[in-house]
Amino acid sequence: MLSDFIQHLVNKKIIKQEDVNELSLISEKKGEKIEDLLLQKKNISEEEFFKEKSVFYNIPLKSIDVADLSSSILEEIPEETARRYKIIPFEKSENIFKVGLVNPEDISVKFALDFIARQKNVSIEAYLISYTEFNEYIKKYKVFKKEIETAVERLEEEEKKEAVKTQPEEILEKATGEAPISKIVSVIIKHAIEGKASDIHIEPFEDKTRVRFRVDGVLYPSLFLEKRFLPPVVSRIKILSNLRIDEIRAPQDGRFSTVLGKKKINFRVATFPTPEGEKVAIRVLDPSAAIAGFDQLGMKGRNVDIIKKCINLPFGMIIFCGPTGSGKTTSQYTILQDLNKEDVNIVTLEDPVEYWVKGINQSQVRPDIGYTFASGLRQILRQDPDIIMIGEIRDEETASLAVHAALTGHLVLSTLHTNTAAGALPRFIDMGVEPFLLPVALKLVVSQRLIRKLCFSCKEKVKANKEEEQIIEKTLSEISDKEKKRRKIQTSPPFYFYRSKGCRKCAEKGTKGRIGIYESLAMTKELEKIVINGCSKTEVSNEAMRQGMVTLKQDGVMKALEGTVSLEEVFKATEAKEEIF
Repeated sequence: MLSDFIQHLVNKKIIKQEDVNELSLISEKKGEKIEDLLLQKKNISEEEFFKEKSVFYNIPLKSIDVADLSSSILEEIPEETARRYKIIPFEKSENIFKVGLVNPEDISVKFALDFIARQKNVSIEAYLISYTEFNEYIKKYKVFKKEIETAVERLEEEEKKEAVKTQPEEILEKATGEAPISKIVSVIIKHAIEGKASDIHIEPFEDKTRVRFRVDGVLYPSLFLEKRFLPPVVSRIKILSNLRIDEIRAPQDGRFSTVLGKKKINFRVATFPTPEGEKVAIRVLDPSAAIAGFDQLGMKGRNVDIIKKCINLPFGMIIFCGPTGSGKTTSQYTILQDLNKEDVNIVTLEDPVEYWVKGINQSQVRPDIGYTFASGLRQILRQDPDIIMIGEIRDEETASLAVHAALTGHLVLSTLHTNTAAGALPRFIDMGVEPFLLPVALKLVVSQRLIRKLCFSCKEKVKANKEEEQIIEKTLSEISDKEKKRRKIQTSPPFYFYRSKGCRKCAEKGTKGRIGIYESLAMTKELEKIVINGCSKTEVSNEAMRQGMVTLKQDGVMKALEGTVSLEEVFKATEAKEEIF
């Protein structure tokens, strides 16, 4: 019996009745649908077929860019279900789940969609898609996992051939150097780079090995491997990093690099022994990510003015504060890139060197052989430097040497682990720096955080509620009129900010990339008196407000009103600011 849609095509004389009769006989013999045979025999073009189908079933026709589909949205519907019912998920928000389907007339498809809606507690928005788009989707469905599975299958085949070898160490030695294991490692690395991950975590469990990628500061599970693949995968990474593969009881650090396209990517590797095996953390160091301008970092208004002024001083210290992973090193590299000219000698002392910059003399400390920040800094001063970058001031000796380097005609960049700019001054005094030396040596303290940016494609304007309005109004009242005017910030309610619901371009996260929020405290005559007379954190904070410092929270709120970040992200990053020292 012909479907209503096929009869509709005949009635409109889009296809011939005799062609349908012929295809009906083939359909009965082969068990294939007449619709499929129509397209196979090219009795009608696919484009015209689905346009007519869209009108007939009153369902919008959707063109989906399969290249933009993220792995996370693909996992919303299992591949087996997608193949069986010819349905694909392509976008999900809090309450709406958008799917593409090929056969809207199939009652089993309707039942499947009803089940998905109940299971996920969402409303389904269905769109018609073509066979070509559906087939392209299925190809991508498990590209990452399929590459891994193919490598695993090859390894299993080769293991069977090598079954005569019974010594575990012989099997490990063979597996480590084989192409399938190399393929597994290279696929993991490639997908981390393409997904803009900052870190790769390979973690052992009792019955499996988990691979996670950190994207925009958040860890996402990406792959699970059988437990037996952990030793050869870890050994392969160790070989790439020039680490000892026979040492599994102690942590090791190493690095390697690769070229993707025309871009060289560096990787920093750290192994860590656990009862279930060695865990591996790999930091992905993309040099292009470090070489950013002040605008890309998120430095605006007073913050960028004061930083540009201080980096052009002939001597003094510029200190960056914040927790691990807050972007301090990237800020320093941005400044070094700005200062990197033929007539200056820039020398760095890092642990480790994360990005190699042409034209800069970079050195990595080695505490195991006595080459520490303190000893390295003594050597740097003999290299006739104009500008010195010290990875971190960790102890009294390094703090004292950094201050004296700044006092003897050098511009010194470094980092300190305090949560606020105001907390850096008491911290230096706690580390034994004489109060009378600090005002002369220290020119600027910058505290910073990294917060996730809203996805540009799916962000929506939202009116602030009463509670949010009060917080915004109070925060803005503490910012100078000059700063608000310069950044074109609205100063009276109603206030509007933005939220993202999530889309395929941001992998349904609602965020894409990160940006910095900053506060900059400059040395002034008033602050100099406070430091010499005792330097309490409260007095320093009061002076910071007097000189018009834009705090982390204020900078974040203004970025939220500009539509760059969400208020929730700002509050999350700036709520806990109590000093731990």
